Amino acid sequence: MLRHYLRLTKPGIIRGNLIAAAGGFFLASQGQIDWFLLLAVCVGLVCIVASGCVFNNYIDRDIDAKMKRTCERELVLKVVPVSHALIFATLLGVIGFAVLYRYTTPVAFGFGVLGVLVYVGLYSLYYKRHSVHGTLIGGFSGACPPVIGYCAVTGQYDAGAAILFLTFCIWQMPHSYAIAIYRFEDYKAANIPVLPIQAGISKARVHIIAYILAFAVAAMALTYLGYAGSFYALGMGLVSLYWLYIAKAGFQKMPAKQWGKQLTIFSIVSIFVFCILISLDFSRIVHTEEPLASLITHQVVGDLL
Repeated sequence: MLRHYLRLTKPGIIRGNLIAAAGGFFLASQGQIDWFLLLAVCVGLVCIVASGCVFNNYIDRDIDAKMKRTCERELVLKVVPVSHALIFATLLGVIGFAVLYRYTTPVAFGFGVLGVLVYVGLYSLYYKRHSVHGTLIGGFSGACPPVIGYCAVTGQYDAGAAILFLTFCIWQMPHSYAIAIYRFEDYKAANIPVLPIQAGISKARVHIIAYILAFAVAAMALTYLGYAGSFYALGMGLVSLYWLYIAKAGFQKMPAKQWGKQLTIFSIVSIFVFCILISLDFSRIVHTEEPLASLITHQVVGDLL
């Protein structure tokens, strides 16, 4: 019975979010690691992500029944009572938020709240079912874990946190489109309005390429602003180039489903490498009194223009 409740929390998603949060934490720590704080971040994040996933399972049980990939989930098969699942999700959320509030910082706690509200309230309840922009909305929640880890250390939302948030938001787009292409028939059967279904795979490919390029630019901003070193920049440059190669050349070389699967796998590799590199190749940051909005405008956006 316990394994059914564990599966409701989507352990794979929890692992991915933990890696992202750890990356943000280590980047901000700059080698001075508070292990108790890291433990608090991990415990709090695990609980709130698990809570959001259980609520998502509850909301999506009708959609899940139509998809081959999800038709054997616990609430679809009714091996866990709905009332029990809702109590479980609520308890997880209370514990997670209590840990973040008590042992981290108000900014980290705030992004935890934001992540759950967007994922459950906006994405799961409405945008996933009704809008092609659901992927972008869901990306906002997926970008919160690294910011939670980062802001638990710094206590403030600075340029480094903003770059992490932007980079993860952008990454979510080609990753999610690749999944939709790989699982095209499932998404079509459930009538989920993702871009590959609504506009076709060829148009989605154009968007994927554009987002990979944007991901590379956003990732490089960490080095440009002095948050990460040259080894990080080299690694992310190579990863982005190979991801772009798969998106451009792979489309002509293999069936769409296989191409989508390859893109999905490498998108996971790319963000994993990103998290490892920011954990290891951080720079000693010289803090500035310049306001965050001005810093980003003049040093990043200005260069792009």
